[in-house]
Amino acid sequence: MNRLLLKFPKTLLEYSFKRSFSSTNIKFNKDSALVGYQFCLEPIEYESHTLRKHDNYRRQNLYEFGMYVAACMPKFVQKVQMQHTDELEILVAPEGMFPVLSFMNLHQHACFNQCSSATAIDVPSREYRFEVVYNILSLRFGERARVKTYTDEVTPLRSAYELWKVCNWQEREIYDMFGIIFTHHPDLRRILTDYGFKGHPLRKDFPLIGYTEVRYDDGLKKLVYEPVEFAQEMRSYQLESPWNYLKNFHEEYNAPPAAKKEKE
Repeated sequence: MNRLLLKFPKTLLEYSFKRSFSSTNIKFNKDSALVGYQFCLEPIEYESHTLRKHDNYRRQNLYEFGMYVAACMPKFVQKVQMQHTDELEILVAPEGMFPVLSFMNLHQHACFNQCSSATAIDVPSREYRFEVVYNILSLRFGERARVKTYTDEVTPLRSAYELWKVCNWQEREIYDMFGIIFTHHPDLRRILTDYGFKGHPLRKDFPLIGYTEVRYDDGLKKLVYEPVEFAQEMRSYQLESPWNYLKNFHEEYNAPPAAKKEKE
């Protein structure tokens, strides 16, 4: 099986590591192989007949490819990590999202020519509350990678439509659900919600009941948009255990116990 990182020269990797990670204790032998350097992943071994076993050779190749991307673009790549599912994650700065995606798509050692999906995550407690994620696939090498960045409500990101046409709808969905703005997008408008919809439903501060409701009015013979009215006193809470509902069917359940008659 073709493996990433096996197609480009080792000397280029040596030069990249020496140039970008000169402060680390990296040693190279005469065959240009990396020996005893700190970027070697610890093999994962366990005895189990039900869990999928880790392919440590494949994990190491993917991780070294991620470090190669970081060495080629040190200005934009902030971190490279492997998930527990043996998936490569490349974390980049917002201004470097499009250059890194272009590198992953157009470089001959990557060839990630398909974007499987694009989505976002909202964490309101962070300064940059949104994480934007692109899951990409290399059909040439049969490998997957995940490129992630961060942004806020007002900072736009450059669209990946020029690289993958499928990002047209995916980025429209991110804009509709989260309100993240993309520049250089051919048609950035809502795709899932109705016309005139206010707010972005997948934000954590968006109420579950929404702001408006739609109903059909028999008198007007048309759809009517009305603000949601859900008064607090209309709610009824059952705070008791479901096993203690016998009092609903027995009138004397809560009655005080009868006084014992004194013997004469």
